Amino acid sequence: MRDHSLRKIIHVDMDAFYASVEQRDNPALRGKPVVVGGARERGVVAAASYEARTYGVHSAMPSMRAYRLCPEINFVPPRFDHYHQISQHIRCILFQYTDLVEPLSLDEAYLDVTTNKKNHPSATHLAQAIRAQIWEETQLTASAGVSVNKFLAKMASSLNKPNGLSLISPQEAEAFLEQLPIERFHGIGAQTAQKMKHLGIHNGADLKTWSELALSKQFGKVGRHFFRIVRAIDERQVEPDRERKSVGIETTFRHDLSHETEMLAALRTLTEKVCERLRYLQTAAMTVTLKIKYLDFVQVTRSKTSPYYQREMVEIFPVVEHLLGYPTWPSRPVRLLGVSLSNFDHDTNSLPYQLPLPFSN
Repeated sequence: MRDHSLRKIIHVDMDAFYASVEQRDNPALRGKPVVVGGARERGVVAAASYEARTYGVHSAMPSMRAYRLCPEINFVPPRFDHYHQISQHIRCILFQYTDLVEPLSLDEAYLDVTTNKKNHPSATHLAQAIRAQIWEETQLTASAGVSVNKFLAKMASSLNKPNGLSLISPQEAEAFLEQLPIERFHGIGAQTAQKMKHLGIHNGADLKTWSELALSKQFGKVGRHFFRIVRAIDERQVEPDRERKSVGIETTFRHDLSHETEMLAALRTLTEKVCERLRYLQTAAMTVTLKIKYLDFVQVTRSKTSPYYQREMVEIFPVVEHLLGYPTWPSRPVRLLGVSLSNFDHDTNSLPYQLPLPFSN
C-alpha cells in the first residue's frame, strides 16, 4: 500500500435514512418494519427500516413481495422535500468540522479532516463527535468509517451498521481486504462477484494474485480499478466544489421484472429519487436518459432532450414513461433500470421553464 498516512478521510452514512425519519416523526412506527414508497398492491420499495431488512426486505423490491415476506410491514409514502430539509441540516453540521465535504446523496458524504476546524488530530474522535452532534440535533443515527482514502472509509462505514463507527488503519488495510469476501467489496456488484467466483476469485487474497493486465482483459477498464482497490490504493480527493455533469440512479432487481406495470412502478421510485437529487444540487436538466438491461445482459439507453429545463417529478416522469414504451414496451424480462438527468444549468434563477399545466378532460 502506498503511504497516504497523512490523509484522514471520514465517510458518514445515515442509517436507513428515509425510514428512520418516518420512525422518528411517527412514534407508532418505532421498532416496527417500515417501508418507504409503494403500496401493498403495487409499487417498489424506496427504503426499508432495519426491522424490515431482517425479513429480507430491501430497496428496489416490488412492494407485493415485501408484503409476502413481512405481512405486518408498514408502508409509508415518501416525503422527499422533508428528507431534503433534514439532509441540509446534517450537511451544515458536517461543514462545522471541515470545508472539504463531498455530499454523495441526501444521506452520505465524504469529509477530509486532515486539517479541520476543530484543530483535533484524531479523525476517529471527530467522526464520533459528528455522529453525536447529528443525533443531538436530529435524533437520527449515523454510521461512520475512518481511513486514509475514500474507498477504505466507505468500506469502514459499512462494518458496524447501524449506529456504528469503524476505523481501518493503514497498517491493517491490506490484510483486511485480503480476507474480505469478494461480494463485500464496495463497487463489486452481484453479477461481477459471480463472474469472479467462476474465475476462482472468492476473496481479496484471490483477487490480489491477478495482474492488472489480466483483470483488464476480463473486466475492461474497471479491471484496473479492482487491481488498485485490493491493494488499498485510492488517490481520489474529496471534492466539495466538483461540478456534476449528470445525476442518476439505477437498481438491479433480484427478481427480473416482466410486466410493464412493475417496470413503471420501479421507474417512478427511481425518478422521485433522481428529482430529489436534482433539487438538492439546486439545478435543472434538459436531458432525460433511461437505461435498461435485459435478462440476457443486453443493455440499451434511450434519451430525450427538452427545449426547456425541468426539475419536477410531474415533468420528468412522463418522459421516462415515454422512453420505456418507445418504440415498444420491453419484450423480455428486465434485470436493471436506471434514470439519469444531464445537460444542467446551475443558474436556476434565470432558467427558462416549461410550466406544467393541469388539463382536465
